[in-house]
Amino acid sequence: MISLIILGEQHKFSELELKYIQKDLFSFNFIKYNEMKPTKAIEQVNSIVEKKTKKLIVLNTKASVPNELLLYITKLEQKGVEYISIQNFMEKYLHKCYIPSQLNDISFLETIKPLNKIEKFLKFSIDYISSFLLIILTFPIIFYTIYKIKKESPGSIIFKQSRVGLKGKEFTCYKFRSMHEDSHDDPYTRENDTRIYPWGNFMRKTRIDELPQLINVLKGDMHLIGPRAEWNRLVKQYEPEIPYYYKRHIIKPGITGWAQVNYPYGANIYDSKQKLMFDFYYIKHWSLWLEIKTVWKTCKVVILKKGI
Repeated sequence: MISLIILGEQHKFSELELKYIQKDLFSFNFIKYNEMKPTKAIEQVNSIVEKKTKKLIVLNTKASVPNELLLYITKLEQKGVEYISIQNFMEKYLHKCYIPSQLNDISFLETIKPLNKIEKFLKFSIDYISSFLLIILTFPIIFYTIYKIKKESPGSIIFKQSRVGLKGKEFTCYKFRSMHEDSHDDPYTRENDTRIYPWGNFMRKTRIDELPQLINVLKGDMHLIGPRAEWNRLVKQYEPEIPYYYKRHIIKPGITGWAQVNYPYGANIYDSKQKLMFDFYYIKHWSLWLEIKTVWKTCKVVILKKGI
């Protein structure tokens, strides 16, 4: 167990982040550094450091660190007490990229770059081989799903919607229809949504409704894994509030993704920003290992029926 000392309040930790920190990583202590003198901060840190547990100091402050405090922290390092910036802490332990609440520094965007040629080739190979195999393996499920939709909610089998893809280009996304036809127009899905019929609810929880998107992958509109293919209407809503949101379009969207398996269903701008942190992490740290981890987490979602 590592005792975490969070120095400052630059990043406001969400309840989900704190739960993860407390359960899987650390016990934690908060010090509101911005509201006190360096000597007072040193005194509080020292009282925690004296306890015989491994310590990690997270520099989570917008204010400049004065020489007195910096000297103290670097001396603690010689005693085995490590320190880390809030940016590196979030990437290393929470597996998401830090996004500042105020855009006086946009340097975090410089590291979010498109995949290189080798990475694109690997993604292309994974997409096409996996999509063909999944269509063959899930054919009985697809056939049964068509039967259940006709039985429970007569109408069209496939739901089509305009989504935003690579470089902001719009495309038609295919899904099994999980809501009754002519349902009222609400961009967000709620818990116990009355528009969803029983088999539609099961499809959403197991991600069966997304199987037709394999056609989108074969057409080149999507990756198997990537940021969520977002509705064009919602993108237009997000971009004025989250001006760097467009950056996620430097990679094709995916049927599943790092954000989808690490963050619960979102229904507002705050949730969209949280999921964007995971999207940026995926783009920045893309690797075959991260692909495997995402697939594994997706399998757990499907088996445990935690989809939304």
